[in-house]
Amino acid sequence: MRSRVLSAVLLAVVCAGLLADEPEKRQIGQMVLEGIPEWDDAVRQRMLQYLNVRGASLQSISADGRRIVIATRFGDTTQLHVVDAPLAARRQVTFFDEPAGGGAFIPGSNGRRLLYSKDRGGDEKDQFYTLDLATGRHTLLTDGRSRHADGAVSRDGRRLAFTGTARNERDFDLYTLDLAGGGKPKLLLEREGNYYVSEFSPDGGKILLLRYVSAKETQWFVVDAESGENVAITPTSPPTYYGGGVWGYQGRAVYLTSDRDGDFRKLYRHELGTDAWHCLTTDIDWDVSEVAVEPRTGGVAFIVNEGGISRLFFADARGNARKLVTGLPTGIISGLSFSTINATLGLTINSAGSPSDAYTVSYPDGRVTRWTRSEIGGLNSDGFVSPELFHFPTFDTVQGKPREIPAFLYKPAGNGPHPVVIYAHGGPESQFRPGFISTFQYWVNELGICVIATNVRGSTGYGRAFHQLDNGVKREDSVKDIGALLDWIEKQPELDSGRIGIFGGSYGGYMVLGSLANYPKRFKAGIDIVGIASFITFLEKTPEYRRNLRREEYGDERDPVIRKVLERISPLNNAEKIQAALFVAHGKNDARVPVHEAEQIVAKMRALGRPVWYALALDEGHGFRKRTNRDLASVLYAVFWQEHLLK
Repeated sequence: MRSRVLSAVLLAVVCAGLLADEPEKRQIGQMVLEGIPEWDDAVRQRMLQYLNVRGASLQSISADGRRIVIATRFGDTTQLHVVDAPLAARRQVTFFDEPAGGGAFIPGSNGRRLLYSKDRGGDEKDQFYTLDLATGRHTLLTDGRSRHADGAVSRDGRRLAFTGTARNERDFDLYTLDLAGGGKPKLLLEREGNYYVSEFSPDGGKILLLRYVSAKETQWFVVDAESGENVAITPTSPPTYYGGGVWGYQGRAVYLTSDRDGDFRKLYRHELGTDAWHCLTTDIDWDVSEVAVEPRTGGVAFIVNEGGISRLFFADARGNARKLVTGLPTGIISGLSFSTINATLGLTINSAGSPSDAYTVSYPDGRVTRWTRSEIGGLNSDGFVSPELFHFPTFDTVQGKPREIPAFLYKPAGNGPHPVVIYAHGGPESQFRPGFISTFQYWVNELGICVIATNVRGSTGYGRAFHQLDNGVKREDSVKDIGALLDWIEKQPELDSGRIGIFGGSYGGYMVLGSLANYPKRFKAGIDIVGIASFITFLEKTPEYRRNLRREEYGDERDPVIRKVLERISPLNNAEKIQAALFVAHGKNDARVPVHEAEQIVAKMRALGRPVWYALALDEGHGFRKRTNRDLASVLYAVFWQEHLLK
């Protein structure tokens, strides 16, 4: 009897100990929080204005240039709105729980019909729909279950072209759909790999199709819209990047961007049926990021990414009479789209001091018109901090001199020393550019944190050689760049090298974990959002349609030599080295970096007896797109910094 009582007591003690080690778990809305303590609501109250900042991005411009479609958020998710005149009221036309995007006026409908897309819960299985603005009726065009890439509508509005994975859920085949007659999509061309539609030719007879192999290799095809017969228009050797992809006037040429002849992506006009490639930007040593063609004259508009800042240029069809368009705010320009009958160019501008807004520019005189003025939550924009561009030396050399890594510094008022948060962008084929980020403004202005957003090796925008410095087995060299930044921070008297955190999402999440493991004594805290914890499990579990694409960047884990390197550098296998406080956030439906990546790093840290905050959004995918989740996450980031960085 006594032994049974003693056993029961011991069991109770053991269970109590196990329960004590279990992190507190609770749910707020669709966000499940584990190991996150209660917080003072004063943080959220102070953040409300920053959380209510919203931008507007141009989606489409009407044929006559007198109406536009924008995407903006007034409720919980980003929805489509029609704006009937510059700075007029925004008329919301979609009302869904899920974000809606890609809104485009269908040609020939006199602005009465829209094409748009949306997924379900962040699963990225986008479906295409039409919306009749007169009746409010929505029509599903695709199968409702497969993944579909961006579509294009012919200039007469009769046909839609898109790619999708309906055949095997892996490869993106080319489909067309008769928008006028209805019916089901027609499988026009079976393909293996990742293919994306750019646009129909001016006469609607051909489709410009992109095969995306990696950020350093693409191929373009011209496809007959009836038969599916196709011809490659770009060389296959050597492997080269070709972007852009728009038809020239009358469909006799195409405009592509490429680094085929040097380090930067220049703008080319390729005459179809010939070997002629005419470079329009031989004298510009920066990447051309986007191009659009004016339908009536064939004039071109293109954007140059000059160290992260956009410059808009106009030129004629041959690249002559080129001029820089002035009168636009300094910032990041995107979404070029010409009206079809009055030479009006629509675009979106995002700047460090203002969220995104829609503008139009008349061609060729360059007259600028602002269409939206987005809300900044009642904040005084004079208080927004614009980042300073600087460069720091890293561990290797170029032509006998230390390699310089570009970065942007958001500095608080006062002399410091200020705590620091390093921001690592995702991609890795991406680039931090100084747009408006309300969370950064809050951290700088309200928490006194200095934010440093760096473009480590592997970032785009600085030439092909720099972009490819981290490929395959050289992956951890990008983490070494973070180490060099830590050395630079130590030498700055206004920065506190004893209070450094790091923040990033997706590939940036790997950079967070990798930096914490490689420099354990130099970080106090890190926030990993939808990040990669193990390259092996990531490559094995990411959806099949993405697997080879990611192997091109990170290396093929099936190769024993590469697998050994990936195992050695994966943060999951180095978790015992991490000493900093860690916050992991992920979306349950993430189709790019499966939630397993978050689950295993959290479990590993807990097994090591390390406290870790974990936030799981049940209705999100690769990032937080719904306002309630995004706002809660933003509050939690601030609380985490207060608890683990600022003290």
